Amino acid sequence: MEKEIKILSPCGMLGYGFPKESFMRGILEKPNAIVVDAGSTDAGPHKLGEGVAIVSRRAAKKDIELIITEGLKNKIPVIIGSAGGAGAKPHVEWTLNIIDEILEERNLKVKIAVIWADFSHEEVGKALKEGKVIPLGKGVPPLIEDILYETNSIVAQMGHEPIVEALRNESQIIVCGRAYDPSPFAAVGIYNGMDIGLSYHLGKILECGALCAEPGTTKDCIMGILTESSFKVKSLNSIRKCSEISVAAHTFYEKDHPYILHGPGFILDLSKCSFVEIEPGVIEVKNSKLIKNSDYFIKLEGARKVSYRTFVIAGVRDPLLLQNIEEVESLVSNQVYEYYKEIPREKYKINFYNYGKNGVLGEKEKEAFTGHEIGVLFEVIAETQELANSLCSTVRSTFLHYGYEGRKSTAGNLAFPFAPSDVEFGPVYEFSIYHLMKVEDGLKPFKIEYLWR
Repeated sequence: MEKEIKILSPCGMLGYGFPKESFMRGILEKPNAIVVDAGSTDAGPHKLGEGVAIVSRRAAKKDIELIITEGLKNKIPVIIGSAGGAGAKPHVEWTLNIIDEILEERNLKVKIAVIWADFSHEEVGKALKEGKVIPLGKGVPPLIEDILYETNSIVAQMGHEPIVEALRNESQIIVCGRAYDPSPFAAVGIYNGMDIGLSYHLGKILECGALCAEPGTTKDCIMGILTESSFKVKSLNSIRKCSEISVAAHTFYEKDHPYILHGPGFILDLSKCSFVEIEPGVIEVKNSKLIKNSDYFIKLEGARKVSYRTFVIAGVRDPLLLQNIEEVESLVSNQVYEYYKEIPREKYKINFYNYGKNGVLGEKEKEAFTGHEIGVLFEVIAETQELANSLCSTVRSTFLHYGYEGRKSTAGNLAFPFAPSDVEFGPVYEFSIYHLMKVEDGLKPFKIEYLWR
């Protein structure tokens, strides 16, 4: 009988939740590992810059508790990728705190491997001077020292190598800092001697939970089964079913090329892949090919604070105002600029988003507006919170009573759902580092710490 390695993926993001029934069906199949992704850059740079999680602590604990208790009871290793969301030190420590709480409450003993993904300014600065740091793509400017040292947190996406090392050291729970999303899944297959290309392609499918099934969702479980020549995926919930199209479509998910996928130290070539339904709802995939790069690059992510934000949400229903909303918003902005002549324009920015009309695509929205109301969100981004608050207050009061042509009512142009209307958001971050850094290999840059709890 051909060797099989089974990987249970509970959900697409730790803390998103999943049906216990689906998870327990997976446990009954005796998987070789339970692996869950916990991070993403989808939420933007704020989580990395501010050191806060993507999901709530309550939601994370609910998922972790079931995962690690069943994992430990059944002697199944548990791997968490990109802990806490952005995978930096505060996020990893946040995750460890939750795990410690669960272990203490349940009186459990465990060996934990923590794989840190943080990099110091000095480490990146040295690589920068040696010409080992390059932009990730054409839209990213070269990294300069001033930007580097203004950056709060710097992490790098790890590949499979440190995770395999932690498995070799018989770790029962592996908590990874920032990881290339498929890496924690791929590491299980690679540790067990499976093909690297197939392992990474399966990781690409499993990282989002049951999003590769129909109907797709990140809030349900999926099972991946690696063999020496292929991998199979199947849903663990009877209301979902994997199909050839759904699994193939997910292979294209979040990629800039139909069949080429770049990872740490390699390129995954999926041009020759086949997707075949071998039994109802079970899809077998073959011919995933991994090509090692001559140089090993890891992706750096860093966030720096650039400004502060205050915003207001309001409703607009006057048909005359709706017909000329962009013009009125421009006039409101000009009146604020004129009133605050002493404040240089480069120190702040006023933005309007007209939801229900063109709030998502903005000027790219070509459809003629026919609705009877819209939601207007306007924000001020400025150098300080005080300045953002002050300017947003003036934008709000100006817009509220602005006398546009044809206006009949003077009671106010905006309907506020909340009081106070102005919401002080706080710091605004940008991805100041989104670059590749050349390293010797995929293991040495990442520190592994072993803890007994």
